[in-house]
Amino acid sequence: MLIDSFGRMHTYLRISLTERCNLRCQYCMPAEGVELTPSPKLLTQNEIVRLASLFVSSGVDKIRLTGGEPTVRKDIEEICLQLSNLKGLNTLAMTTNGIALKRKLPKLKECGLTSLNISLDTLVPAKFEFMTRRKGHERVMESINAAIDCGYNPVKVNCVVMRGFNDDEICDFIELTRDKPINIRFIEFMPFDGNVWNVKKLVPYSEMLDRVVSQRSLQN
Repeated sequence: MLIDSFGRMHTYLRISLTERCNLRCQYCMPAEGVELTPSPKLLTQNEIVRLASLFVSSGVDKIRLTGGEPTVRKDIEEICLQLSNLKGLNTLAMTTNGIALKRKLPKLKECGLTSLNISLDTLVPAKFEFMTRRKGHERVMESINAAIDCGYNPVKVNCVVMRGFNDDEICDFIELTRDKPINIRFIEFMPFDGNVWNVKKLVPYSEMLDRVVSQRSLQN
C-alpha cells in the first residue's frame, strides 16, 4: 500500500495526459500559450498503462485523467479502455473543458470512463470568449447535457470564481442543480506564473457561501 510518512494511505492517482489545450484561459496560461515538452519525452500509451498498473497494484482504486486538455490526445479512448480493465480500479475519472467532449463521450463511456468533471467559469457566452480567448460556450453546455444523457450522475462542473468577472453568477450556477444531476464545485482563484493573479480578484470560500445563504434567505 502507498502510505506516506504521516501514516496516510493514498488511493487516488492523477495522470496528466498532455500539456496541450484547445483553450487559452486567462487564469491558466498566457495568450501565446506555453512552451510544450517535446513529444518523445511524453508518456506513451503503454507507459501510462504500465505506471497505472503499478499504482493500482499498490492500492490505488481511483485514477483521474487530466491535462492540459485530455480529449486532445488521439488515443484517449484506448487509454480509457486499458485503464478501466485494470483489476482493482473502481473509478476512472476525467477533468475536461468540454470543448471536444460531446462527440467523444459515447465511446469514452463505452471504454470505461465512470466520472466526469467539466470546467466552466461562466454562463455568459461573451464572457466565456473573453476569458478563454476562444469560442465554444455552446459546445461546453452541449457536453454537460450529453454527459447527463449518457447517465453520468452527478456531472461535476468546476467553476473558478473571480471577483469582478463571474462572482455575480454564483447563484446562477447553483440554479443549474435544481432540475439536473449537476454538482457545482466553486474553486478559489489561485496564483501561478503567468496568470496575472491578483488578490483583489480572489473570492474566498467563506464569502461564496455567505452569498449563497443570503440569496436563499431572500428567496424564502
